[in-house]
Amino acid sequence: MSKKKINLTNSTTYYKKSYNRVLEISEDSKQITLPDARYYRRNGKYYPSITYVLSYYPKGKHFEDWLKKVGYSADWIVKKAGEEGTQVHEMIEDYLNGKELNFLVNGQPMYNPLVWQMFLRFVDFWETYKPTLIETEVHIFSDELKIAGTCDMICEIDGELWIIDFKTSNHLQTTYELQTAVYGKCYEECFGKTADRYGILWLKSSKRGPKEGAIQGKGWELFESKRTQEENIGIFNTVKKLFDLENPRHKPSFTEFRTTAKREL
Repeated sequence: MSKKKINLTNSTTYYKKSYNRVLEISEDSKQITLPDARYYRRNGKYYPSITYVLSYYPKGKHFEDWLKKVGYSADWIVKKAGEEGTQVHEMIEDYLNGKELNFLVNGQPMYNPLVWQMFLRFVDFWETYKPTLIETEVHIFSDELKIAGTCDMICEIDGELWIIDFKTSNHLQTTYELQTAVYGKCYEECFGKTADRYGILWLKSSKRGPKEGAIQGKGWELFESKRTQEENIGIFNTVKKLFDLENPRHKPSFTEFRTTAKREL
């Protein structure tokens, strides 16, 4: 797995995709500090991630019905879906960075066929609409909202600036629309540019193919919220108030563990 190494005074810091945060390794390599993935460090303070804040948005009746249906399997289903989504995101990032991906290596499949098909739907979108890539997996923040996050892709399509988030879920959720809106707010603060459009590239859509006037293909679509940017930001602010109420002290937890163990004889 690719990683970026930064030398510090008394430790080495590795950025790994699997952690999506900074992993600190002591100089003698005997101690590892793994930070809380729900927070980002910003000027000595900790900002909660946008997805962490949105986890306080009401799940709704459909979620409750689903939970009753699957019962104890819910955690396993969510974990499996999360792993598949992470893999698709990493494949897309590699693709955007110019890496060649192959389903078969020496005749052996390297990916789950469903994961590979979702990746190919992104490729179909990219080859069909030929966006101009501006940023991918970019860390952004808002000092006004005191949150941070990682936006999947910022690009231009037909001269318009898009904020795009990739989704591999079975259904689109309201929180996805709020998420892209807040990414737009963060991007504006960080780069001084206002996006023209905000989209969710849904790679598990039921669309059967292209349609005039829409950005879509077989099994995928670029979905846009029917609410305005201001309306979505307003809803997010309401959720943030609930989050702050339940988390009056924003403080991440850190996991430390040693790297070796040997029984004394």
